[in-house]
Amino acid sequence: MDPIRRHLLKAAGLFAATRAFANDPPGASMQPSSVKPRHVLCFLGKNENLLQPPKAVAKTIADFGFEIDRTHSQARPDANMTRSFGVCWDRVFPKAWSASDEAAVANHKAVLYVLSPRMGQEKTAAGSAAALQIVDEMFDAGAIAAKGESAGIAHGVARWRSLADQARNGAKTDQGLRMTPAVTTACRLALAKRPLAGDRYYETVGYHLVGLPDVYVARSRGNDRSAVLLMDEIADAMAEHGIDATLRDRKLTLSREQDYAEADFKFNPYGIVRIEA
Repeated sequence: MDPIRRHLLKAAGLFAATRAFANDPPGASMQPSSVKPRHVLCFLGKNENLLQPPKAVAKTIADFGFEIDRTHSQARPDANMTRSFGVCWDRVFPKAWSASDEAAVANHKAVLYVLSPRMGQEKTAAGSAAALQIVDEMFDAGAIAAKGESAGIAHGVARWRSLADQARNGAKTDQGLRMTPAVTTACRLALAKRPLAGDRYYETVGYHLVGLPDVYVARSRGNDRSAVLLMDEIADAMAEHGIDATLRDRKLTLSREQDYAEADFKFNPYGIVRIEA
C-alpha cells in the first residue's frame, strides 16, 4: 500500500467530530447508503487573523450553509501540516504546487477548518462549486494554503484559483448560471484524489463530492498514468450522460464494497466502479 493511500486511511481519526454527522453504523453494505457527503476544508494562514475571516468571506461561508469549525481551528502552527500536505499534493497535474507553496505550509502560523453541510447527491456539484468559491475568497482574505480533507487533496494557490475559475466559467450558459458537466469536472479535479495505489487497483477517492461513484482500475491493466486517463474518461462520461447509462454502455457494474466505513468522510455512498484487467 502506498504512503498516500495509507495516510488517507489513517486520516479518519483526524476529524473524529465529523463522525457525529453520520447516522449509519460503520461497515460496507450492498444496499444504497443514506450517508450524505460533506466537505472539510483546511486553510493555513500567516497569523491569527485567519481565524476571523473578513465579513464578506464570512457571509459567503454562511450563505452557502458552511460553518467554521472552532473546535479544531487554532491560532498556532500544526506540526503535522508539512507531512500531511506532502502526501496530499496533486501529483497528476504538472506543477500543481511550487516551492513557495511548500514554504507557506512549513511557515504557517494558524489553521482554520471550514465544514460544509451534508449534501444530497443532487446538491453535490453545487456544494463543491461553493467549496471552490470559498477557497478562492479565502486566498483573497490572506490564506496561504488550502487542502480538501474529505479526499486528502492539496494544490498550490495558483492551481486552486485556476480550478475555481474553471468552475465559474463552466457554470455560465446562455440561460445564466447552472451546474454543467464542466462544473462537475472542475470540482472533481479540485476536490478528489487520484490515483491511489492499492494492492490490486489504482483508486480514486472523493468522487462522491460531485455525486459520482469512485473508479478503481486494475493495476494489471497498465501504469498509473493510463489509469488516470481511464478514471477521468469514465467520470466525465458519468457526469455528462448519467451513471446508469455510462455503466450500461461500458458493461460495468457498481459495487458497495470499499475500505472506508460509513462514518468516514471518505466513504462513497454511491459505490465503486471496478475496472478489471
